[in-house]
Amino acid sequence: MHEFILRAIEQGGLLGIFLLMAVENIFPPIPSEVIMGLGGVAVSRGTMDFWPLMIVGTVGSTAGNYVWYWLGDHWGRTRLEPFVNRWARWLTMEWQDVERAQGFFQRHGPWVVFVFRFTPVFRTMISLPAGLAHMGLWRFLGFTFAGAFIWNLLLVESGRRLAVWLAESQEVLGWITLGLLGLTLAGYAWRVVTWKPRAER
Repeated sequence: MHEFILRAIEQGGLLGIFLLMAVENIFPPIPSEVIMGLGGVAVSRGTMDFWPLMIVGTVGSTAGNYVWYWLGDHWGRTRLEPFVNRWARWLTMEWQDVERAQGFFQRHGPWVVFVFRFTPVFRTMISLPAGLAHMGLWRFLGFTFAGAFIWNLLLVESGRRLAVWLAESQEVLGWITLGLLGLTLAGYAWRVVTWKPRAER
């Protein structure tokens, strides 16, 4: 299975990396840990170059986050609150969660956009409060790009080193990849199934 995903990433090339990373930050189908980690494996095999992978993956992450920022900045609370509450189960959050994140953003400033790039759930969610607060566009893009770059660097380098270390044990690498993908999907499914509105908690 990991070979199938790896081949898809290699054949899709940089455009495929960009699209996967952008979509992953809008609604995660495949986690960035798998996308950029396998990108690192491709680098170790010589089928992908390090710096183009890093730049395109980071631009894709930034573009995906910009979608949520744009929604917050242009739609505002009036249009976003009904949208979030309507799709709350699938987003696994409701408007009160957005308000809490917005309060955190206002208390701690724009640096949270950078810091939250290293957290599994909030790295995408924080873009919405940043947009609602009308954070300066270039400042938002700068903090997002910098945080995403460092996060992607860790993933690519981890994938590259792991591929070298397990060069003779591709089966182990496959199980690690499947494990990451399975844990992410299972975690999301669990959140959807067990999610309840605050009024029912």
